[in-house]
This record gives sequence, structure tokens and C-alpha cells, in this order.
Amino acid sequence: MVGEHAVRERLRHRDVGQGWLLGAAGGFALVALTVVALGTGVNWKLVAISWTAFGAMALGAPLGARAAASEHPLEPVWEYGLASGAMVASAALFLVPQALGQHGRFGSLGIAVGFLAGYVGHTLGHRLTHLDVPVDRTTAELTVHALFAGAIIGGIYTTMPSLTSVLGVALVAHKAPAGYAAARRLADQRRSVGALLLPAAAVGLVALPVGILGIAPNSGLQGLFFGVAAGVFLHVAVDLLPECTTGSESCPAGSFDGDVHAFRDRLRAHAATSAVVGAAAVVAAWWVVG
Repeated sequence: MVGEHAVRERLRHRDVGQGWLLGAAGGFALVALTVVALGTGVNWKLVAISWTAFGAMALGAPLGARAAASEHPLEPVWEYGLASGAMVASAALFLVPQALGQHGRFGSLGIAVGFLAGYVGHTLGHRLTHLDVPVDRTTAELTVHALFAGAIIGGIYTTMPSLTSVLGVALVAHKAPAGYAAARRLADQRRSVGALLLPAAAVGLVALPVGILGIAPNSGLQGLFFGVAAGVFLHVAVDLLPECTTGSESCPAGSFDGDVHAFRDRLRAHAATSAVVGAAAVVAAWWVVG
């Protein structure tokens, strides 16, 4: 038994090291691309977008990791509920309109493709547990979302008249809660939070090279890519909504000694309330700056 525990600890420490190594590689790559972009005269707006996206997720991640130390059953319910509710609202208010604005038909198709791709990744994601990789499915889905979004942001940045407050709210509203909720899940599973630096940097990792090369995809491709990004992110948001069922990591009730069914019903009420409050906070920010 002691030997098995030691092996598990070694594997956990290795996973943490690999996760931070992967995240650091993404961060260093973003720094290098930023230097190249500034040296080649790429519009500063694209650099600002890349680093705002990075900073928003990087800010949310340590807060989520720190919150995982709490053992009060209501705390994960409210934390996941607030974060995922904010993610659902920001996807609907900021990401979906961008996809449809680029191209109505292909944007709609992309949303469906992205959401179903997230579902397929979720359903088959248990296979990652059998592979020696430091990335879980949530981190992988967030990375895919950011890569697709970065490809389109890089292609259309020259058409943006200015960096507006709406853009800032859009980035923070979906990146920060995503970083928080994903970090909380990783910390609950005793996995490396450092791996989240990769999806945090992923927007810039694609957007900056696209801007440097001057690639401008047509509106149909823009709509499709933005739709896929929106659909994947929306699936992540729905996946993180707390479900008060047996074995749920976001709505724990297994250690409760009393009437578990009544306690779980109480947690469900908190889950629903927290999700609505999280969404309402994003709507309020959107209303103020819009």
C-alpha cells in the first residue's frame, strides 16, 4: 500500500512538472511572437488582444486553484455556478454574435460543429486518462477554442477601429471565469494548473503569426472558425455547470451524514441560483459598456 502511494505521488509530481513545462512553453512562445510582431510592424491592437486574453485566464487560474482547498460543500457549487453561468452568458453575448456577424450560415454551422466536437471530446475524453499527457479534456477544449478564435482575430484585426471597452469585457468575461473553473477542476483532481497557461496563450499563438503573415480569410471561413470557437467554448461552459448527482465534483454530497437526497436538493437550489447570478453579472457589465 505504501509503495502504491509513493508511485501515485511520483506520478502526480511528474504531471505537475509536465503541466508547468507545457504552460511555460506556451508563455515563452507568446513572448517571442510578440517581439517578432512588434518588430515587423504588426498593429499594436493585435498584441494587446493577445495579452489581454492571456492575462484574463492567467488571473482566474490561481484563484480557482486556491479555492480548491476549501472543504465546505457549498463553496464549489457557488464557484462553479458563478463561473459557468458567466461563461454561458459571455458566449451568448460576445462569441455567438461575432460568429454570426462574420457569416450567418457558416457561423451557425461552426457553432453546431464546435458544440458537437466538444461533446465528442467530452464523451471520449476518458481516453486521456490512459495516456501519459499532462492535459485534461477541459484544458484541451479551451486550447482548441482559443486557437480557432486566434486564427480569426489575427485575420480581421485590421478592420477593428479601436480597442473598445466592449472588447475588454468580452475577453475578461469569458477568459477569467474559464480559467477559474478549469483551475478549480484541475486542482480538485490534483493535476497541474500550470497547463492552463497554454490555452491562455493560444489566442496570441495563432493570431500573431496570422497578423505577421498578413493572412485574411474570407468571410465564410471567418464565420466558420468563429462559430467553432464559440461552440466549443459554449460546451465547456455547459459542462462546468454544477450537476448535483452522485460523484459530481462540482456539487459534492457524498460525505454528508444526514438525508442525502434533501441535502442534494438544497445544493441544486444553490447551483441554479449561482449560475443565474454569474450570468446576470456578465449581462450587467455588457449593458453598462454597451
